[in-house]
Amino acid sequence: MALLLPGTAPWAQDTEPDLAEAPTVSVLDFDDLSGWAADDHAAALATFTATCGDMRAPDWIAVCNMAKTQTPDSARTFFELFFTPVLIQDGTPALFTGYYEPEIEGARQRSARYRYPVYRMPPEALEIRPWLSRAQIEQGDALSGRGLEIAWVDDPVALMFLQIQGSGRILLRDGSHIRIGYGGDNGHPYASIGQEMVRRGIYNAHQVSAKVIGNWVRRNPAQGAELLRHNPSYVFFREIRDVSPEAGPKGAMNRSLTAMRSLAIDPAYVPLGAPVWIEKTGFRGLRRLMVAQDTGSAIKGPQRADVFVGSGPGAGKLAARIKDEGRLVVLLPIQRAYAMLVEDNI
Repeated sequence: MALLLPGTAPWAQDTEPDLAEAPTVSVLDFDDLSGWAADDHAAALATFTATCGDMRAPDWIAVCNMAKTQTPDSARTFFELFFTPVLIQDGTPALFTGYYEPEIEGARQRSARYRYPVYRMPPEALEIRPWLSRAQIEQGDALSGRGLEIAWVDDPVALMFLQIQGSGRILLRDGSHIRIGYGGDNGHPYASIGQEMVRRGIYNAHQVSAKVIGNWVRRNPAQGAELLRHNPSYVFFREIRDVSPEAGPKGAMNRSLTAMRSLAIDPAYVPLGAPVWIEKTGFRGLRRLMVAQDTGSAIKGPQRADVFVGSGPGAGKLAARIKDEGRLVVLLPIQRAYAMLVEDNI
């Protein structure tokens, strides 16, 4: 698991109404996919082959081996010959959100400016579930003097957003960076900071955003620190050294994600590594073949997905604006697709 909560903004509601029904399966034609012919299938093929070698089922191994023999010119034909589009629905409206790899300034050593630690996972937190809450971790000394600090940062709000995304880069003053990924958590459920601000009467629901939360906490440091501790969940990290600077962060398949081609999905419905066609409405609508290479605890249901949009502040602004409807269609090896259709009709 590389990302704790893709698509879960800190101002979002904690729960959504359960509208799910028993899933239904429909087999489609490629002509049913709006915008299919106009996509860059070669880009999708490159993303697919980056992780399909880790898929262990015989039918996926076969199509992966065939994928690796293709050229950019044959990419579309490959997908149309070896896959069938499958629409899985459970009555819940489709929802697409976005997530990104944050970048935050920091240092290897603590200083007057950089005084908020980024911790590795303490071993006892694996055994005691739930472990200490965020307030107990930040206000106590359970982690002090143990050498668990990966780095130190100067902004507690940015650090919380880093924890929510589950991975990121810490930018050092010498121009280098430390790449970190999800290393575990304390076992407490996430609680919405934005919803708590509304409950306290600080803002109305429509006013709350990441920027608003950050500005308020910085203007009110004592109250802000207490507000952030309303969320008992705490994420620990691990340092990632085997990813090149230009590559994306690692997803649930332990491979680098590709901006605007990698997707977080619910693996109960969509196999990790599978190609997925999305038709997203709203802000910067998308008709694109992506690949299911990540998961997230907020991503539940056959029509729920999170688009990885890239790294840095620009990607963060884009991700925050994505909350759209549409349709998600998974591409499955032909025999697997029709086997699902038969099972659904039994």
